[in-house]
Amino acid sequence: MRAMSPLMIQEVLATLPHRFPFVLIDRVLEYGNGEVHAIKNVTIGEPFFSGHFPAEPVMPGVLITEALAQASMFCLREGLEPGQIGYLAGVDGARFKRKVVPGDQLHLYARLDFLRRGLGKTVCRAEVDGGVVAEATILFAIGK
Repeated sequence: MRAMSPLMIQEVLATLPHRFPFVLIDRVLEYGNGEVHAIKNVTIGEPFFSGHFPAEPVMPGVLITEALAQASMFCLREGLEPGQIGYLAGVDGARFKRKVVPGDQLHLYARLDFLRRGLGKTVCRAEVDGGVVAEATILFAIGK
């Protein structure tokens, strides 16, 4: 991974097609050579916490997976043509090892496994405080 200046939210929004409340990347700390390290600051103000679960707020695993997929876009972007994006095509081997709660800073890591013939695959993990909270392999279909 090459050390580059962090990508702030304006640059994140320029890469991702998502918008509030579905943008799950706050900053990209490092990216390049098919790897990325991004963060999501998990706050009690997240809309999903009002229903998941009110007495014990926990970030849904499906949203942790989505955050990993969004981080993966920064691995893919070097190999995409202008106007192309990766659409989630599959998730393999997803494992959730501990809860993610308000106040956590979710560190998202992805590494490009391959990108060819309209398909891409990344190997991902999410960490909080240096411990792994989730892992998955994510498949993408490349489209416009």
